[in-house]
Amino acid sequence: MGISSSSTESTKSIGSMRVNLFFAILLIAMTAYFLWWGLDYTMRQQTTLFIVATAFGVFMAFNIGGNDVANSFGTSVGAGTLTIPQALGVAAIFEVSGAVLAGGEVTDTIRKGIVDLDGLSVTPNQFIYVMLSALIAAAFWLLFATRKGLPVSTTHSIIGGVVGSSIVLGFDLGGSATAFSTVDWGTIGTIAISWVLSPLLGGVLAYVLYGQIKKNIIEYNDRTEAHIGELKANKKVLKQNHKEFLDGLTESEQLAYTSAMLRDQEIYKDDDCVVEDLETDYYKKLYEIENERTNLDTLKALKQWVPIIAALGGAVMTSLVVFKGLKNVNNNLTTLQGFLIMGMIAALVWLATFIYTKTIRGKHKEDLTKATFIMFSWMQVFTASAFAFSHGSNDIANAVGPFAAIMDVIRTNEIASQAAVPPAVMLTFGVALIVGLWFIGKEVIQTVGTNLAKMHPASGFSAELAAAAVVMGASTMGLPVSSTHTLVGAVLGIGIVNRDTNWALMKPIGLAWVITLPAAATMSAISYVVLKQIF
Repeated sequence: MGISSSSTESTKSIGSMRVNLFFAILLIAMTAYFLWWGLDYTMRQQTTLFIVATAFGVFMAFNIGGNDVANSFGTSVGAGTLTIPQALGVAAIFEVSGAVLAGGEVTDTIRKGIVDLDGLSVTPNQFIYVMLSALIAAAFWLLFATRKGLPVSTTHSIIGGVVGSSIVLGFDLGGSATAFSTVDWGTIGTIAISWVLSPLLGGVLAYVLYGQIKKNIIEYNDRTEAHIGELKANKKVLKQNHKEFLDGLTESEQLAYTSAMLRDQEIYKDDDCVVEDLETDYYKKLYEIENERTNLDTLKALKQWVPIIAALGGAVMTSLVVFKGLKNVNNNLTTLQGFLIMGMIAALVWLATFIYTKTIRGKHKEDLTKATFIMFSWMQVFTASAFAFSHGSNDIANAVGPFAAIMDVIRTNEIASQAAVPPAVMLTFGVALIVGLWFIGKEVIQTVGTNLAKMHPASGFSAELAAAAVVMGASTMGLPVSSTHTLVGAVLGIGIVNRDTNWALMKPIGLAWVITLPAAATMSAISYVVLKQIF
């Protein structure tokens, strides 16, 4: 047994090493290709600076994968819906597709409303140092948080980075008054509000949604399964009592009773049999038990509630893909067209789910927990995929935005309000996302999917759907919310319903949220000073 166990562990270790090697080679090869392509794209100007920027841009995308992408897939893995390799596969397809297909052809060089450098005489290289410092600071802060298993906002990290380096730049150009006037502190205040608003909204919606699912589906199924178990036990007791009754009869009584049993057996087989047609107590009681079992609608909750919830999920996740993903590359898509697409997807999901409930047969009609979780597992794969596409098309901009700005300035030697984002950038950074998820994402997945609250497919789906709905609704109303904070809040909401929330773990997570922006700003300020000295 010892040799066999050792051999199995050795095989797993070799397999893991091969996968690690594959992803390491993939990232190195992709980065090398990008450097070869990028040097021509930038016309081989400021080669050293371009190589350094590429290294830290890819490093930033790597850490976004390890923290933000891992956070997004934590509930799916924690619920047992997806294994880590399966989550990696889904992320690889949908994150990279979202980045390449819907990541946008241009990006703002500075996030609107965060800093204002227009009134300053900023040279192209000073601007590059601001963006590069932000990438360096955000990347290292994300790496630190990820290694600690703390889900933090990549958006807040890069904003903190831009703020820190911009303050130092402002100080160089005009002193302390100019330094702090470059920052829109009102916007920073709204970010602070999001530390409370995001988890609160996510938690409330997840609490309400999962509370209804638990009440109307899970608890109904539990009661139904208990009822079925009770009927099976009654049937077993009936057979035992009948055997004892039969053993207590005289030989002549047994002969007469057996004849009556044989007649009842034939009558019982008829579809139109009623209890009045039967002679023996055994078959009369058996008829009552079987009739009660037949009239028990075991799939009532699944047929009544799951298709509606699935349709709602389809509509919300489609809105995330359409309005926060495809809108980046198709500005001609109207709101009406978006709602029509949502309606079609919701209708198809409702129909497919309802038809599936009608096809449930055999043991799944009695093993309702398994049947329910199978359905929610499919729904959760859908929500995770939509989340990944939306994430790839939006949050990768936290790495791409500053890097594209750097690359554009190197190529043109001018500071523009927007910078082109070549597909090669999106593809390279998309690969870095996936590699980061594989190498360093497990700790964050463990935190979100298991340590904060226990997950199963129904609760995991509820958390993802609630978070997506809040992010989508908040974006529409202009409220400052973080998708990371919202999902963590949604998981807490699930834990409150199930009364298993790990509040102790929220202390370091909450602290990490609060210090993300100042920590990134401080590191960025230091990075700016160092870069200015080196270059």
